Amino acid sequence: MQRAIIICFSIFIVSLTCVQAAEPATREPYGIGLEGFAYPYPVHMLPLVNDGEQVRMAYMDIAPAQPNGRSVVLLHGRNFPSSYWAPIIKTLSGAGYRVVVPDQIGFGKSSKPQGELHFDTLARNTVALLDHLQIAKADIVAHSLGSMLGVRIARAYPDRIAHLVLTAPIGLEDYRLYVPPTPTEKILENEDKLTADAYRKQLETNYALKLPPEQITPFIDARFNIKGSAEYPRWLRAFVSSGQMIYREPVVHEIPLITQPTLFVMGADDHNAPGKANAPDTLRAKMGQNAELAKALAAKMARGRAEVIPNTGHMVFLEAPSKYDELVLGFLAIAP
Repeated sequence: MQRAIIICFSIFIVSLTCVQAAEPATREPYGIGLEGFAYPYPVHMLPLVNDGEQVRMAYMDIAPAQPNGRSVVLLHGRNFPSSYWAPIIKTLSGAGYRVVVPDQIGFGKSSKPQGELHFDTLARNTVALLDHLQIAKADIVAHSLGSMLGVRIARAYPDRIAHLVLTAPIGLEDYRLYVPPTPTEKILENEDKLTADAYRKQLETNYALKLPPEQITPFIDARFNIKGSAEYPRWLRAFVSSGQMIYREPVVHEIPLITQPTLFVMGADDHNAPGKANAPDTLRAKMGQNAELAKALAAKMARGRAEVIPNTGHMVFLEAPSKYDELVLGFLAIAP
């Protein structure tokens, strides 16, 4: 009997079509730099030094056919390669923006460092990329963990950022107030035990996904095909470090201090809160009220605004693309 397989494109685009069958019995290994996983545009590498370690930052740099003279940097989430921005790249490039799409160090096709990850380091790396590309000022469109980084960049380098779009951001609350600290070795053990099926269910549940199963498959592949790499332990440690970074380095206290025009785009059904499962029962229900948290924070900001899209979850820009594009393009057109 022939084994059931999944035939699909690995580039994540809105028009992605798949013939889905059973989970593959074996997975062709990717490298921990996602070697073997295709991106929608050419990938370049920027050499950097982080905490004395030589690393390389992967990025896509997409020039528009009819430039409007402005640039947008897209900042990805924790569980996603930057290739998932493909439809947004197309929208922004079509509107005349130069679009720069990095994989942060520790993620995607970028280096997986030996040391721990920190938002300040990732912020410096991103600004170094802007310097390398001779971009004096840019807009930021960020998703999930990328929104925490976007806040750090906007606060640390206010003169470099014109507009800030926070898409389904995490970090709108200080998770340390709800979740007890967890040793890194324990998290490593738990993440290593996770199966592809369990990970799919985790994404579907935590992110209140409205996407068809085949659209989630590239995310599963991007993570679990790496398990066949000889360097998988180094990838896993970097991945866990990113989770500890979220917990240990909150940005919510800085959000009201942001001076740039800031737009929160929230999925009404998105109640994602990292570490929520480990919170005491009495506190767990209070976590992840993200739409309400965004509205409250926007009201405290000089130029903040929150929009909530009904019937969407954490992947709001893929689940409601037309509405999302409308909101983002309209917001970026506002004078900074």
